[in-house]
Amino acid sequence: MYKNFVKRIIDLLIALLVLLITLPLILLAFIVLFFANQGSPFFVQKRPGKGGRIFNIIKFKTMNDAKDKNGHLLPDAARLTAVGKLIRKMSIDELPQLINVLKGDMSLIGPRPLLTEYLPLYSEFQMRRHEVKPGITGWSQVNGRNALSWLERFEMDVWYVDHISFALDLRIIFITILKVVKSDGISGEGTQTMEKFKGN
Repeated sequence: MYKNFVKRIIDLLIALLVLLITLPLILLAFIVLFFANQGSPFFVQKRPGKGGRIFNIIKFKTMNDAKDKNGHLLPDAARLTAVGKLIRKMSIDELPQLINVLKGDMSLIGPRPLLTEYLPLYSEFQMRRHEVKPGITGWSQVNGRNALSWLERFEMDVWYVDHISFALDLRIIFITILKVVKSDGISGEGTQTMEKFKGN
């Protein structure tokens, strides 16, 4: 019951409330990034959701499009802008995903939606993370986020799938708020973004 109807109602109510509360912050970030990125404040990318269904995730754009001499994008850490680094530190870049929650693509709580290119690399166990809707925050996010190894992250994602409950979601929301305030667990040691998953 909770996994479906009740969780969806809670997602809608909280997403609307947070959107209203953070609207001035969202508008400010939009204006700053509009000029910093020369007209591109948003980053839209296809991600796999529940059951592997592809949707367009919406985030604030925190990296530029710098490329090497061969025309390939530079590593994420090299493209993260000064403004983008600050916005990531405050987790403001995640706020546009509230639109994804309202649309039903995502939930507030769940495994983070990763890159579509990772789908063929998952083991059967790791693929279980797609049994629920992806979330803006989740169990692995409040237990290390980018500081975790990929294997640890997948284990926590599947653990959440097996233990999903209203009480657990409340706990995750509470810890998420504390971590956002403290800017805790944003990056792994010596990195600004999570290294790409290359398979098991």
